[in-house]
Amino acid sequence: MSGVWGWFGGGAAAKQKNNPKNAILALRSQLEMLQKREKHLQNQIDEQDGLARKNVNTNKTAAKSALRRKKQHEHSLDQTLGQIGTLEQQINAIESANINRETLAAMERAGEAMKQIHGKLTPEKVDETMYDFAQLRATESQSFTDNIYRAKLQEQNALSEEIVEAMNSINLGNQVDEVDLEEELDALRQEELDQKMLETGSVPVDAIQRLPAVANGEPKGKAPAIEEDDEEAELRKLQAEMAM
Repeated sequence: MSGVWGWFGGGAAAKQKNNPKNAILALRSQLEMLQKREKHLQNQIDEQDGLARKNVNTNKTAAKSALRRKKQHEHSLDQTLGQIGTLEQQINAIESANINRETLAAMERAGEAMKQIHGKLTPEKVDETMYDFAQLRATESQSFTDNIYRAKLQEQNALSEEIVEAMNSINLGNQVDEVDLEEELDALRQEELDQKMLETGSVPVDAIQRLPAVANGEPKGKAPAIEEDDEEAELRKLQAEMAM
């Protein structure tokens, strides 16, 4: 009967040991699916962008519909990218925790092995044995051997403390600074604007629209007479790019 209960207990322990691996496999499967969705959404965005460019001068309604679908796909893509980042952080955290657990288990097994090797051996018995041996062999130093044994024990204790400190200092990952992302996006936009100016020799229409009111000759603090919606502005941007 004890063997049967031991079999059941061993099965539960094996299942618990495989839990981290199963969790990592499940997360990686979900991550692969999200990455495929990311590619699909990007293809949809490119397709709608091309459709809007195609109809920008011939069919304004179709161009607006394409831009509207493009924005929906871009919103879904942002959500998917956020989910991908979360899954990657979880996978890294589980892998790190699993490695730490395996390392700790290995050290526990090593400690048990040392206990079995030493048996009932104690520092006092070592001292006594070395004292007797020193009486027989005057040329050997009992204190030297005892110090070596104690130094080895101290090394093992120091190693255990380092592992505990390393496990306590685990960080699940640095959070991305949104301000840095915004600055990088602004730099990319400025780089694209500079490239267009070098290629065409003129300032793009969308760049002129982004200039301050005073730079465009408009009085400071005076609002434009007509406000265009986002779709009209994006259509004008497409027309300017295709004119170049």
